[in-house]
This record gives sequence, C-alpha cells and structure tokens, in this order.
Amino acid sequence: MTEELERTMRMNHLYDFYNSLLTDKQRRYIELYYLEDFAFSEIAEELDVTRQAVYDNLKRSKDLLEHYEENLGMYKNFESRHTLINQLKNKLGESMDSETREILNRLEALD
Repeated sequence: MTEELERTMRMNHLYDFYNSLLTDKQRRYIELYYLEDFAFSEIAEELDVTRQAVYDNLKRSKDLLEHYEENLGMYKNFESRHTLINQLKNKLGESMDSETREILNRLEALD
C-alpha cells in the first residue's frame, strides 16, 4: 500500500472516530478532500475560498484529528482489538465452536 493511501485511510478512520468534535467547516473540508477525493482547486471553487485557505484549513483539521487521537487513542484501540480478534480466530481455527464464533462476531460488530 502506498504511503499516500495509508495516510488517507488513517484520516478516514480518525474522521470516523472524531468527526463530532470538529466544527461544521472542518468536517466539510475533510469530507471533500478525504472522502470525496476533491482536489484543492475543486474545494476552493466549491467553498469560494483560495487554494491556500483550503490547504490551511485541511492542515489544521488534520492536526486536530491527530491531536484527538494522541489524547484519546480510539483508533489505536480499534486496531489493537482487531489484531487480537484475528489472532484469536487464527489460534482457534477450525476447532472454534459456534458459540465462540458468535462471540467473536459480536466483538467485531462493536466497532
């Protein structure tokens, strides 16, 4: 996976966890850039601002999402849970009974 794609995926996940902590304006910039794949020029036209304003707002919004993650760690915990669930599934393999499989499925559905 390319570095750019990894960054985009991370921002999408952080947005999923923390979007309610952003202002409407910050959410709009993130949505247009990361979710709808708009270019800076397209966002500038859509919001009637300069490309520099788009860059500045995206940078601040991205930094804020990273700040929330640094302090709250919801995405890190999400990744850890999925890693542990996958390890447990691999360890149990075919010997997993239906009750255990159902519990693991319910754990996965919590996220």
